[in-house]
Amino acid sequence: MRQIYWYLILILLVITAACSVSPMNEAQVGLNPGQVTNSTEPLTGTSTPTATETTRPTATSTPTITPTPTGTAHPMSIPALRGSNYPGSEIIFEEALEPGENYTRYYVSYLSEGLRQYGLLTIPDGETPPTGWPVIVFNHGYIPPDQYRTTERYIAYVDWLARSGYIVLRIDYRGHDQSEGEARGAYSDPGYTVDVLNAVSALQQFPPADNERIGMWGHSMGGFLTLRAMVVSEDIKAGVIWAGVVGSYPDLLTHWRRNSASGPTPTAPARMRWRTDLMAQYDTPEENPEFWDTISANSYLEEISGPVQLHHGTADESVPLILSELLYQELQEAGQIVELYTYEGDNHNISNYFGQAMTRTIEFFDRYLKGE
Repeated sequence: MRQIYWYLILILLVITAACSVSPMNEAQVGLNPGQVTNSTEPLTGTSTPTATETTRPTATSTPTITPTPTGTAHPMSIPALRGSNYPGSEIIFEEALEPGENYTRYYVSYLSEGLRQYGLLTIPDGETPPTGWPVIVFNHGYIPPDQYRTTERYIAYVDWLARSGYIVLRIDYRGHDQSEGEARGAYSDPGYTVDVLNAVSALQQFPPADNERIGMWGHSMGGFLTLRAMVVSEDIKAGVIWAGVVGSYPDLLTHWRRNSASGPTPTAPARMRWRTDLMAQYDTPEENPEFWDTISANSYLEEISGPVQLHHGTADESVPLILSELLYQELQEAGQIVELYTYEGDNHNISNYFGQAMTRTIEFFDRYLKGE
């Protein structure tokens, strides 16, 4: 690419003979909360609270990008995602599961790009409100697709949300458990994001759900998907992200490294090689900033669909705290409603402060989805 560029410049120099031209870990997440202890720290804060004060780093510049025609946009770009359709489908009840304390549980499916996707659906007991129940789309973090099971892990997370009076749909991305399609990862292929957006559309067609009160929860890679969905769809009214991969792509390249010193090998699956593959095709962010900006959700925060609450443990060894701190700063600069809570010494799952973080999560959704 650069050779062609310089060759064109040389031709221009010869023709004009006048002036010179200046050149312009995806982490495998431990997802069982383990021993959970509730912090005694009071739930206090301002409109943008932090459980622990931290120094705000300087964010990589994320200018407002003028959308380009979808036909010329990379499939991962926000303009391309905005230009696509997400019709969803009817939600099909595949199997009734053991009920929760005050809600029923089902194994369900819906369609995404013609692929049948499966997931875990909870519905509160009792009389359905006149407009329907508020909804939370639940985006789980990275689990090796061949190890993922719909009814395993994140049980405590889903239970807490479901007991709080929400329909919860925890989706299985394509290629996970029984979901059709290929698991290509989240960072260089739009498939998982498309599955999330089609889940939103499917819930909008689901009679017990209130299609005006849809929120989204995401952990780790699921936080990456949540942020992207919220700058693509206006239908997501509030988002909560735990330990999210939420930096711009340039920030991910700078601040987020795999645990392995050698990184992914050339024979590793494409989902593990997204950094090297994208740079090989599109050059570095310094050489091709427009491309990297257009695939970064952080470039479109002025148009995010609703308030965001961030949670991150200071001892997270899978996804660095700085990514949540940078997003917090960027959302503030974009004039958006954002909260950040940090948990001193806690891990990627926020296990030690799990109860406190879930309480804050429910309070946030109650405020912006239920109006409480």
